[in-house]
Amino acid sequence: MKSPLLKLFYVLLVVALLSNIVTIASASEKEGPIQGYRDVPKDHYASKEIAMLSQRGIIQGNTDGLFKPDDEVTRGVTAQWLSKALKLGYPASLKGFTDVPEKSEFAVAINVLAEKKIIQGDQGLFSPNAPLTREQMASLLVRAFQLKDNGMNVLFKDEGILSDSHYNDVIRLKQYFLTNQVEFMPKDKVTRAQLALFLYRAIMIGETESGQVPLEDFLRGSDLGSYEVSPDGKYTAFLKQNDNQQQIFVYKKNQDKKDAVKITDIKDRSIVDFTWFNNDTILYMTNKGGDEDYHLHSINADGSSDKDLTPFDNVRAEYLENMSYDPSHPNDILISMNKRNRELFDLFTLNVKTGEFQIMEGNPGNVTRWMTDLYGDVRLAVATDGIDKKILYRDSTSQKFEPILTVKFGDEFNPIMFSFDNTQLYALSNIGRDKLALVKYNLNTKTIGDTIYENPDADIKDIIVSYKKRAILAVKYETDKVYYAYLDKEYEQLRKEIESQLPSNQQFAIVGNPLPETKVTLRSYSDKSPGAYYFYDRKTKQLEKYADIKPWIKEEDMAEMKPISYNSRDGLTIHGYLTMPKNVGLQNLPVVVLPHGGPWSRDSWGFDPEVQLLANRGYAVLQMNFRGSTGYGKQFLNAGNKQWGQAMQNDITDGVQWLINLGIADPKRIAIYGASYGGYAALAGVTYTPQLYAAGVDYMGPSSLFTFLNSMPAYWEPDRQIMYQQVGDPNKDKEMMEANSPLLHVDKIQAPILFAQGVNDPRVNKKESDQMVMALRQRGIDSNYMIKQDEGHGFYKFENQIDFYNALLKFLNIHLSK
Repeated sequence: MKSPLLKLFYVLLVVALLSNIVTIASASEKEGPIQGYRDVPKDHYASKEIAMLSQRGIIQGNTDGLFKPDDEVTRGVTAQWLSKALKLGYPASLKGFTDVPEKSEFAVAINVLAEKKIIQGDQGLFSPNAPLTREQMASLLVRAFQLKDNGMNVLFKDEGILSDSHYNDVIRLKQYFLTNQVEFMPKDKVTRAQLALFLYRAIMIGETESGQVPLEDFLRGSDLGSYEVSPDGKYTAFLKQNDNQQQIFVYKKNQDKKDAVKITDIKDRSIVDFTWFNNDTILYMTNKGGDEDYHLHSINADGSSDKDLTPFDNVRAEYLENMSYDPSHPNDILISMNKRNRELFDLFTLNVKTGEFQIMEGNPGNVTRWMTDLYGDVRLAVATDGIDKKILYRDSTSQKFEPILTVKFGDEFNPIMFSFDNTQLYALSNIGRDKLALVKYNLNTKTIGDTIYENPDADIKDIIVSYKKRAILAVKYETDKVYYAYLDKEYEQLRKEIESQLPSNQQFAIVGNPLPETKVTLRSYSDKSPGAYYFYDRKTKQLEKYADIKPWIKEEDMAEMKPISYNSRDGLTIHGYLTMPKNVGLQNLPVVVLPHGGPWSRDSWGFDPEVQLLANRGYAVLQMNFRGSTGYGKQFLNAGNKQWGQAMQNDITDGVQWLINLGIADPKRIAIYGASYGGYAALAGVTYTPQLYAAGVDYMGPSSLFTFLNSMPAYWEPDRQIMYQQVGDPNKDKEMMEANSPLLHVDKIQAPILFAQGVNDPRVNKKESDQMVMALRQRGIDSNYMIKQDEGHGFYKFENQIDFYNALLKFLNIHLSK
């Protein structure tokens, strides 16, 4: 019998051990996985992966607490780890291989993997004790995790010694960033640590870490992303993903949206937009593989009589106006089309029922825009003489167009609509001022008349019109957010009533004709929410939610987009937005700098799925409206002329330095990523400020100012001289353009770059990415390059977006991790 003292000793020992276990568990919860092997130090290249797989019970060491990371791994052990990682069950038979006895510790794993066609032997032998080669490992992982070709073009310097049977599988490893090596060494034996590293990376392709929102939730489209009610209000049409393809669905009033009927069956094209022509017919636009040569289709609301109204190759059709209100054109629409000449758009009437079209106005060679009056008559045109623009006008369609106003380069005069008596124009103009203002233009006196509204801080963005009230209700302008200046008391009261019932952080836009209807449709949104559609009853003052646009997005999981500003090195105020990841602190963060495309556009406050995805993965996201961006007046806009790679790039660099000085950005973990012009800015960033960025991502960006200008779409040709003024003239500005073409300065680049490009891109030719990747590889710098055969200027197919953003997140994680 044990003494009381000895019992007390055992009790204290147990308490101490339990206390120690609790302490370790607590540390694991706070600091991540525990390192469980004495021979795997914390600074080992695969320590995290070995610990994580051990915690999951996928791998294990020996009874001495050793993992032996540098020992060669056998084919049998590999089978064990794979079967556990895939959570496979028991095989139908244990007799698949003559050299794997049924009592072998590897028998279950080897045979179940063989039944799944993941492993295979040679003449009935598996050789479980043989070492695994790197190329064999590649094939096992590709088959186990079903890694398909994602379009990534990769480079291995030793690809010549890859076995034919393993070649594509080794390529897949690099396509999915399971390896970043330039030399794969395919015949080398795999160590236990190496297999753990590759296996963990493969597992994480389809998983998100704790607290992360799945990638698909950010990318999948809403059933209400584009919806429109028929003129008589009896039907609603909307776009919805169906087998990874957008299709048009229709449902009746008071019918559940779940019972909507798919009326289109598009397979080889993509639906870009749609609208109701009348109560029975829908018009929709398509393009093929992102080529932007739009076709116009018509289809009955029940799905019958689906026809391509503009079935021409290499022709772009643009829908302008529904003419059915005119008794002489009951079935007609007005379109523009470059069928006669790729560079010029003529005007046509198109019969929706018969498909017949007739030319209404031939383009004389310099018209870049046509405009109708309130009765559908074409009475205005905008023409170019190369640099300056001319506003052309005629009193009636029987007369010739005559110039009424010359707009010098640097100024803007954008006609919006004819007045309700057809005697004046409403236009946005900055002639004689800095900011775009809403003005009247008198068509009788040929002079700019009254200024209806201007804002000292921002350009006027748009106007709100009620054709039933025959009045302009408000003007929109944008500083940090969108604001309204009211010209109609009733409309102002309406918006105030709605605002009072929405959360304070929500903005909203009224859909359709706002007044004097009793029931108003509106869409709300914020930086953290894609928003919802509402009905507002003006009689009862009731706001009724119709549906959330993306109900699976939870506002509490999203990050706040904060308006910011900083000073450029030459004294300009640069406005932008900073989105900080949640629950990670405010200092020393990895940062993704996200310059916008255009460059003659701007970033805006609101829900941005790309920004939210990056923030959700732990990155601070910096967006800035550098000089050359729109919305801040012509002086700021024109300050960007011929400043690609120069002052425009300095504005981006100054923003990054501002974040560093605030302590928000970790100077060693900053990436620059952009699309279109933003892609150029990313290339310029890693070229001209190579010490600033740890990585760059060029998504369809120009790499040479010369080749970019030489490959513009044919229909941009009338504005070539304007592009020369904004970007550079290859003859007059040759030295400047050479100095600011990243392609010609690849020797300065130090950071890794991920490229992505659509083959059919009409705006930024695929050559822009090809030549940059080749120039880097010739210098021995590896560059991952995703190419999509069925895309143009940007990836729009869901599966392609998944591939790109998976690659983007892997790339950033590799190069911005501590």
